[in-house]
Amino acid sequence: MGESVAEATITSWLKEVGDIIEADEAVLEIATDKVDSEVPSEYDGVLVEKLFDIDDVVKVGEVVAIIEVEGEEDSNNDTEDDSVAESEEIEEAASVVEDSVKQAENIAGTKADYSDSSRFYSPLVKNIAEKENISFDELEAIQGTGMDERVTKDDILSYVKNKKEGKISSQQVKSKTATEDKAPEANQKAQPIPKASTPVNINAEDEVIEMSRMGKLISSHMIASTQTSAHVQSFIEVDVTDVWNWRNKHKNEFQKREGEKLTFTPIFMEVVAKTIKDFPKINISVDGDKIVMKKHINLGMAAALPDGNLIVPVIRDADQLNLLGMAKKVNDLAGRARNGKLKPDETQGGTYTVTNVGTFGSVMGTPIINQPQVGILALGAIRKVPAVIETSEGDFIGIRYKMFLSHSYDHRVVNGALGGQFIQRMKEYIENFDTERSI
Repeated sequence: MGESVAEATITSWLKEVGDIIEADEAVLEIATDKVDSEVPSEYDGVLVEKLFDIDDVVKVGEVVAIIEVEGEEDSNNDTEDDSVAESEEIEEAASVVEDSVKQAENIAGTKADYSDSSRFYSPLVKNIAEKENISFDELEAIQGTGMDERVTKDDILSYVKNKKEGKISSQQVKSKTATEDKAPEANQKAQPIPKASTPVNINAEDEVIEMSRMGKLISSHMIASTQTSAHVQSFIEVDVTDVWNWRNKHKNEFQKREGEKLTFTPIFMEVVAKTIKDFPKINISVDGDKIVMKKHINLGMAAALPDGNLIVPVIRDADQLNLLGMAKKVNDLAGRARNGKLKPDETQGGTYTVTNVGTFGSVMGTPIINQPQVGILALGAIRKVPAVIETSEGDFIGIRYKMFLSHSYDHRVVNGALGGQFIQRMKEYIENFDTERSI
C-alpha cells in the first residue's frame, strides 16, 4: 500500500479456509477511500485461518490471515535460520489468535457481551478485550482513532497498558459512564459529533438507492475537508488562443506517431508544475500548528468514472516531466482510472490537485480541497468569445479562445495574495506559450 494509506476495508475473500494457494495468487479484495485492489499471497501453502470478516476495517501492518507453508531443507544454515524464524513468526501470530480464543472460551460464562453496542468493533479488538477482561463499559469509553472513531488495535492495547500501570481503573470508567448517563450535556465535547440528518419525505413513487461504498467515502472526505480548511477562491480569465492553435496544429501528428490523443490537460499540468516551483508555499500540508513543505511536486488529476464517482490518480514528480512525458502519463492514468486498473499507491501522495470542470461545459467552479493538501485548481471550459485586442495601432475587437481558472485554497496558511499570485503566474505562462515548440 502507499505510505499514506493507513487502513483498508475487506470487501471479499477469494479463498476459504483449507484452500490451496499459490504464490502471487489473490487471497482477498480490499478497498481504500479511492481504489479497490487484490491482495496476493507471498507464499505457496494452505489457508488455515482468516482473522477478519468482510466489511472489517483493517490497519496496514495487521495480520489478516494465516497460511501454512511447507518448509524446504537447505544446506545453507542462514537460509535454515531464516526459515525457522519465519515459521516461528507465523506460529506466534497463530498462537496469539489461539490464546485469545481459548481465553474467551475459559471465561465464556462471564465474558462481556459487546453485541449490544452501537459501535463497530473488529474481531481482533473483541478478542483482545475478552483476553484482558475489558468490560463492556470500559470498551465503550475508549476513544477510537480509526475511521468513524472506531477503536483500533493500538487504541485498546494502549488502554490495557495504562490500566496495568494503574493510570486508569474500572471504577473510574464506571464513574465516568454514570456521569455521562446523568448529565450527557456536560460531556458533549468527549462524545462523537452525530451526523446531521434532514428528514426526507419519501413518496410511494420515489426510488431509494443505496450509496455506493466509494460514494460514502467521498462524501465523508469532502465533509471533513470543508470542516478542516477555510476555503477561499480566486478566479482569473486566461486567453488560450495560442495554446488552442498549437494543439490543433500538432494533435493529428501526435496521434499518428504515439497512437493516442493530445489533450489540453498535459499542457495545463505542465504549467501548474512550473508555477508551483515558483510558489513552493502552495505545495504544503498542515500538521496541527506546523507546516510541512513538500519536496516533491505530485499532481493529483481528478478523473470521472463511468459510475459517476471521481478518482484522483497522482502524477509523481510532475515538474521533472517534459510535455511528451506528461501527455503519456496523463493518458495512461486516465485510461486505467476509467477501467478500474489503478493501483492503491497511484492515488496517494498528491501535493496539489487539478480538476477539469470544463469537461462538462462549466465555465468555472469552486472545488473542495483534497486533504491534506492546501490548494486545488479547476480548469473551466474553453470558449470562443469576442475580446478587446490591444495593438500598437490601437484596440480592436476580435475572436479569442478564453477560459477561467478557479483556485480554491486553505486560508489558514495561504493568504489571498499568494492564492491570487499563483493563478496570475499561470495566466502569464499560458498566454506566453511557445508556439514554436515541438512535442
